[in-house]
Amino acid sequence: MSTTFTMIGGEGPNSYREHSKYQRALLEAAKEKINEAISTKLDINFTSNIVNIADFGCSTGPNTFAAVQTIVDAVEHKYPVDTEFQVFFNDTSDNDFNTLFKTLPPGRKYFATGVSGSFFGRVLPRNSFHVGVCSYSLHYLSKVPKEIKDRDSPVWNKDIHCTGFSKDAAKLYLDQYKIDMESFLSSRAQELVSGGLLLLLGSCLPNGVQISETVNGMMMDFIGSSLNEIAKQGLIDQEKLDAFKLHVYLAHADDLKRIIKDNGSFTIEVFEKISHAKGEHPLDPEYLTVSFKSTIGGVVTSQFGQEAMEKTYELVKEKTQEMLPQLAKAKPGMQYLIVLRKN
Repeated sequence: MSTTFTMIGGEGPNSYREHSKYQRALLEAAKEKINEAISTKLDINFTSNIVNIADFGCSTGPNTFAAVQTIVDAVEHKYPVDTEFQVFFNDTSDNDFNTLFKTLPPGRKYFATGVSGSFFGRVLPRNSFHVGVCSYSLHYLSKVPKEIKDRDSPVWNKDIHCTGFSKDAAKLYLDQYKIDMESFLSSRAQELVSGGLLLLLGSCLPNGVQISETVNGMMMDFIGSSLNEIAKQGLIDQEKLDAFKLHVYLAHADDLKRIIKDNGSFTIEVFEKISHAKGEHPLDPEYLTVSFKSTIGGVVTSQFGQEAMEKTYELVKEKTQEMLPQLAKAKPGMQYLIVLRKN
């Protein structure tokens, strides 16, 4: 996984820690279904009284702590006698593990371990965890297909992400997504114990909807057009920008389900849409701009520098304000909860 695609760390006003309440609310919306799945589908034979939990793509908190606590509570309810918990917090080496461990919840009921490495490969020993979670991380790609970045290629994508409107570009993104999901699922199947569960939360697209028809896609389009304006002013290199593509792809729901089934390592126990109590992103320019800054600002800074990133987001905020009527008409995306049981 690209180590430059890391959430902004620390606890400052632009940090992911301060701007991940949307993802947290969706986790809360899925909590009842998670409890039900663990209660009815988790079936582990203990060789000791230790239950191992893993969060793949944990970032800096606090969402990882909420997800882990939900799992701990549900497992304790199912197996109430003398259970101890070990939690593996996994993310790439550029993740801000210092903030993660500084802000671990006091009075937690688990021992905490950091595991550095890309979740597209193995990061834990075989048969080593009982319940895993991956929350809002599986829309990242390990790489962008090289043809997409090559201006001389017939499938060069002038946009910084997969808008969905170019069928040839979308197919290349989907092909890479399939490779990455296959690697992720096959790795987790080796690490998960028999009878264990893997919980996936995140974003995909309703069938028939293109990413640039949603708020998420429109915001990425605003970032791309802002970067192009800055390039025209000579503040960043146009050739470098032409090759710059976000390592992001939101699959359609049917494609995601098909990839999991074709992998063959897991049975799908739950595949459900989950809904935020207040709908999707609030239509507030400040909120939208800072939220996307906390997630994409790191990669923009790594490619073009801090000054360019700040200028980009000034322009993005202006565009967001101007385009609020269009954003209000955007098609909804889809937030999902998937519960997988190892075959």
